[in-house]
This record gives sequence, structure tokens and C-alpha cells, in this order.
Amino acid sequence: MYIHATFLILVVWVLFVYWSAGHTVWGMLTGLLFTLALFACVVLHEFGHALTARHYGIRTRDITLLPIGGVSRLERIPDDPKQEFYVALMGPVVSVSIAVLLFLVLRLAGAKVTLESLSSWTAASFLTRLMAANATLAVFNLLPAFPMDGGRIFRALLSRFVRPERATRIAAGVGHAIAVLFAVLGLFTNPFLVLIALFIWMGASQEATMAQMKSALEGISAREIMVTDFAPLSSQDPLQRAVELVLHARQQDFPIVENGRLVGMLGNKELLEGLSQRGAESPISQAMRRDCPVLAASDDLQTILEKLQNSGCRVLPVVDRGTLVGLFAVDSLAEFVMVQSALSKCRAAASHTRTKDASRSA
Repeated sequence: MYIHATFLILVVWVLFVYWSAGHTVWGMLTGLLFTLALFACVVLHEFGHALTARHYGIRTRDITLLPIGGVSRLERIPDDPKQEFYVALMGPVVSVSIAVLLFLVLRLAGAKVTLESLSSWTAASFLTRLMAANATLAVFNLLPAFPMDGGRIFRALLSRFVRPERATRIAAGVGHAIAVLFAVLGLFTNPFLVLIALFIWMGASQEATMAQMKSALEGISAREIMVTDFAPLSSQDPLQRAVELVLHARQQDFPIVENGRLVGMLGNKELLEGLSQRGAESPISQAMRRDCPVLAASDDLQTILEKLQNSGCRVLPVVDRGTLVGLFAVDSLAEFVMVQSALSKCRAAASHTRTKDASRSA
């Protein structure tokens, strides 16, 4: 569980609203208590996603709380649109369930819950405000824009009629349009909407980029992207040897081999930590990572990305029939995508030219 630094903006805003209403410390404490209660509701909202994803065999890596709600980072996006639909939907379902439960509690307690009772936010009871906040959270998250749940629901529904990549592009486009609308409204009404617009724009752009990358790499294996020009090191080599290669050979990550067998990886981070803690003459075995997973040369994109994300390693060794044959780096992946994108544009332009020439000939 992580709290994004910008989440503090929401806390400050809530405290400001309560202070403005009564100018009392008690009012601010009430606002802080309300923020913590809302925080708990957002966590339950995200657990709705996480538990549904687990039902489909997908683990949740972590949950980050943002001013616009929470974001559950799954190990992978469900391949089945139906699964993605239910995983995305369960968050708003939890929020609506909390709102309905609070409504029933208020009615049983004899309280009247009307639009009039919500006309003054700070004058409404604590439970009434919490009920309204959960209902608002559910409605807001159903907007068809990434990174909200509605964007994923919208993509899942579109994927039943068009290719997933095109569905993502359409959903991202809608997200960008909503972000612009929020930004314009925020300039004339509430500046907080401008911050929300920024998160929506960034989330939509990220999803569109990931879809483009996945499309460009469809059917591509680790063998086709791996780096084959690399220098392995021995676990008994001093760290100074790695420093020399970094400076002169421009290699940043090193597979560590012992008696012909891969035993670990030494990245730039581990190298610097080893140098600062043990010195340049200490053996690599004391600084290297032994927990980086190994890729098979035939591994596809989804397998590669899952291993990269789950391990936290920047570079993974690629093995074919027990032999180290290459290194797979995130940077190489990005470069490959750019090259494929450029070639795709070139082919599209050439096809357009041929079509025009054929039309003129006819």
C-alpha cells in the first residue's frame, strides 16, 4: 500500500474547507477524521478490484492512493475482456455498497437523508457526508476515462467489437477529451479539477502507450530483442573490473558466471552500493543480485514484462538450452518499439502512395 505525495493535497483541501466553515480546531480534527474514514473506504474500493483479480488468478502488486482515488497495479491486464470488465466494475460496486449500507444505517437511526440535507457539506452529519462521498466516488470512477474504472469498463466493452489495441486508443481518446473538459471547468470553478484533469490525461496517455507497445511486440520473443554483445564477469572478480567496463565498454549491467553457470546479475545500483560500502577491491559476489529471474529465448512479451515487473530488475539474462545467450534490457525494448513504429509509419505511407498512384492510373 502506497500513498502518492499528491494525496496530501486532498487532505489539505479537506482541512481548509472545514477550517473555513467554522475556524475551529475541532472542525479541522473532524475534517481529518473524515479524511481517514474516506481513506478506509477507498482502500476497500481497491480491495474489490484486487480480490476479483485474484479470483481470475491475477495478483495485485500494490495499491497507490491518489487524490482522485486509488490505483491497483495488477501483475497483468486480463486478456479476457469479460474478466477485465468484472475486475474494473467491482471497485464502484464496493463504493455503492458502502453508500447503501450507510443510507440504511441513517434511516434506521431516524435521520432524513435528502438533497437538502447535503446542501451544506459541513452542516451535514458525519455519516451523511461519508455516504455522499462514496456515492460520488462510485459515479466519478465510472467516467469512461483512464485511469478510472470506467475507462477499463469502456475498453472491455469495446473489445467485444474491435481489436484490444483500437479499443484502448478509443478509450484513451475519450479520456483525453474528459481531461480537457475538466481542465477548462477547473479554470473557471474549482482549481482542484485541473489536478484531476492532469491525472486523467497522464493515465490515458500511459494506457495508449502500453497498447501501442503491446501491438508492436505481438509475436516477438526475447531472442529478437536481446542484446548479444556483452561481457560476463566472474563472481570472484573485484568490483573494479566492473567499473572499468562501465567506463570503457559502456556496459551497465553484467551477468555473473561461475564455472560456466549463471549465478547472478550486477546492475549499476548494486555496483554503486558495493563500491560505497565495501570498496573497489571487494569481490562481485558480495554485491551482486542472486534473485533476478531468467528468461528463456522463446519467452513472449507478456512473460517478459511480468518477470521484469515482479523482480524489479532492469536487465534480465536470457538463456537458451542452459547457455547464457543474451541480456534483455528495458531500454532495448523501448528502442525496438520506436523502430517498429517508424517502420509501420513508413509502410503505411508507402501503401498510401501506391493507392494514390493506382487511382491515377485508373
